[in-house]
Amino acid sequence: MYRNLQEFIAKLESAGELIRIGTPVSSIYEIAELTDRQAKSAGGGKALLFEHTDKPFPVLTNMMGSERRISMALGIEKPEDITTRIEALLKQVTTPKDSLSDQLKMLPLLGEVARWFPKKLKRRGECQQVVLTGDDASLDILPILKSWPCDGGRFVTLPMVNTLDPKTGIRNVGMYRMQIFDGKTTGMHWHRHKTGARHFDGYKAAGKRMPVSVAIGGDPAYTYAATAPMPDNMDEYLLAGFLRKKPVKLVKCITNDIYVPDDCDFVIEGYVDPTEPLVVEGDFGDHTGFYSLKDLYPRFHVTAITHRKDAVYPATIVGVPPQEDAYISIATERIFLAPIRLVMQPEIVDMTMPAAGTSHNIAIISMNSRYQGQATKVTQGMWSAGQMMFNKYLVLTPATTDVRNSEQLAALLRNCDVQSAVIRGEGIYDVLDHATATTGYGGKLALNLTEVTENSRKGAVSAHIALPEGVTMRTEFVEKWSTLLLFADNRLQVDLAAIACQAGVDCNFIALFDSRAAEFDANDLLWIAAANTDPNRDIALAGNCLTIDARAKVPGDAGNPVRFPNVVTSSEEVIEAVDSRWAEYGIGEFIDSPSRKYRKLLLTDKAEW
Repeated sequence: MYRNLQEFIAKLESAGELIRIGTPVSSIYEIAELTDRQAKSAGGGKALLFEHTDKPFPVLTNMMGSERRISMALGIEKPEDITTRIEALLKQVTTPKDSLSDQLKMLPLLGEVARWFPKKLKRRGECQQVVLTGDDASLDILPILKSWPCDGGRFVTLPMVNTLDPKTGIRNVGMYRMQIFDGKTTGMHWHRHKTGARHFDGYKAAGKRMPVSVAIGGDPAYTYAATAPMPDNMDEYLLAGFLRKKPVKLVKCITNDIYVPDDCDFVIEGYVDPTEPLVVEGDFGDHTGFYSLKDLYPRFHVTAITHRKDAVYPATIVGVPPQEDAYISIATERIFLAPIRLVMQPEIVDMTMPAAGTSHNIAIISMNSRYQGQATKVTQGMWSAGQMMFNKYLVLTPATTDVRNSEQLAALLRNCDVQSAVIRGEGIYDVLDHATATTGYGGKLALNLTEVTENSRKGAVSAHIALPEGVTMRTEFVEKWSTLLLFADNRLQVDLAAIACQAGVDCNFIALFDSRAAEFDANDLLWIAAANTDPNRDIALAGNCLTIDARAKVPGDAGNPVRFPNVVTSSEEVIEAVDSRWAEYGIGEFIDSPSRKYRKLLLTDKAEW
C-alpha cells in the first residue's frame, strides 16, 4: 500500500485522477463549493489538491470520491475484490478442522494474520517531525474548512479520533466531526451509539480526564478504517493492516499515552474532561443533505499538535448526495457483505445501499428464500446487525435479482402485492435523522419482494384522477415503477387515502412531495423521500396503495419533530464568486453549481425551519 498520503497523491496524479489548483483559495466556502461541483460530476469527478490556501498547508479533497479512487485507496482493482478476499479468509477460518493435518494447514494463515496486527515503534514518527506545544499548538495553523453558510464554524471532517477503553485499554478509532471553537478547543461529536461515547461514559463514571488523540492523513486505508462499522472492541488499525497487507506502525503521542500511525500528516493531541458541562455544537451541513442542528457535546482541549514537514491536510465535504461518502459506502458494502452472509445471514446473496439513501436510509438485498417467514427473519436480523440497526427502509428481492439493476427492481415493485409485502418495525435511528419526533428512534419498513410473480398490475397513466386544489401530479413513473408522484405545499392538508382509492387500479405507490421539488429527478426524489419520512407517521396502506408523505414537516405538528432542518446549499454569493474565478482555477470546462438546483428546497435562510 502507501507509505504516506503524499505517495497516494502521486499515484492519483499518475492515474489521471487528480487536479492540482495552484491559484490561492480560501478554506471558507470556496474549497467546498469547488469540491461539491467536482463530486457531483459524472463518476465522482476528480480529486482536488489545493496547493495554496489561506494557511501554511495544502488541502486534498474528494480523494476517495469515485469507485476507481476508493479501490486505489484500498489497493484493489474493483470493490468486489475485497469481498472475494474476505470470503476466502472466513471460509478458511470457519471450515471444520477434523485432523492434525488440517489444523497444521492453518499455520500459514495464522502467520499472515499476525502480520496485520499494528506494531508499536520506540522512536518518534514521521508525523512528529514538527512538534508544537503550549501557545504554539494552535488549530489556527490548519486550513480547516467551513463548507456551508449555516455551519456553526469550521469543522475537521476526516479526523481519526483515537480513544482508549478506561477499563480494558482497548483502542477505538472513530470518525467524529470536530467543530473549531478557538485555537485550543473543539467540539467532539460522538453520537450516543458510538464507541467514543461509551468510552467517555466510562471516564465520567471513573471521574478521570479522558485522553484523546486525533490523527489526520497518512495512508488512506487508515481514514477508511476509521469510517468502517467495526464491532466494538475490535481495533480499526487491524482492519487497516488487513487492507494494506502489512501492519500499521504506531508511535506514542507527545502529551498522552495513545499511539497513532507513524506516517499520518497531523496529530492533534488533547483530552476531554467529563466533569465539564457539555457545550453547544453545530449547526453542520451533514451527509444526509440537511443540516444537523445544534446539540450538546463534550469539549476537546488541545495539548499538542505535531505534523510532517510536507504535511497535506485531507478533508471531505458532505451534503446533498452524491458526495465522497457514497463511494466510501461502496467499499463498506463489499467488506461487510462477506461476514453478513457467511456468519450472520447466510440467506443473503448481495446487498447495496444506494447513494440516495445516504448510507443508512435505504438498503436493497437479494436473498434465498426457502420457507415462510424467512424474509421477516432476515429483516429482523439486519435491523439488529451493527450499524444496519440505523437502516430505515429495506427491500428484499429474490436471489437471482441484480440489486443494482433498475429494470429488475422496477419489475418487482410493479408486480408486487403491497399489502402482503409490507413488513413494519421500530428501532434505532442514526441521531442525524431529522424525520422522527424522537431522536434516535423511529419506524422502519421493509418490502418483501422475494415471492413476486407477474400479474396484471402493469401500471397505467392515471390522467383520470381528480386532485384537490393546490395538488399537481407527474405520471411518468407509473408505467415503470407503478408510482404516482404528487406535489403540494407542505402545509396543505391532502387526503392521500382518497386519492389512492382512485389510483389503486393503476399504481402500487403514491408519493407526495413539496411543490418546490416538482421538477426534480428520480434520484433526488428518492433521497428526499427517504430523508423526510418516518414510516410510522408518514407511510400508510390505502387499499392496494402504499402512500408516502415525503414533504418537509411543519415542526411540532401532529407528531412531527419539534425542529426541522433546511437542505444544505451554498449561498448565491459563494456560487457567483466561484463562477467569476473559474478561469483562474485552470481546471477545465465550466461546471455549474449543484446548489443552484437545491436552493429551490430552502425553507428559510437559516439552518432550520
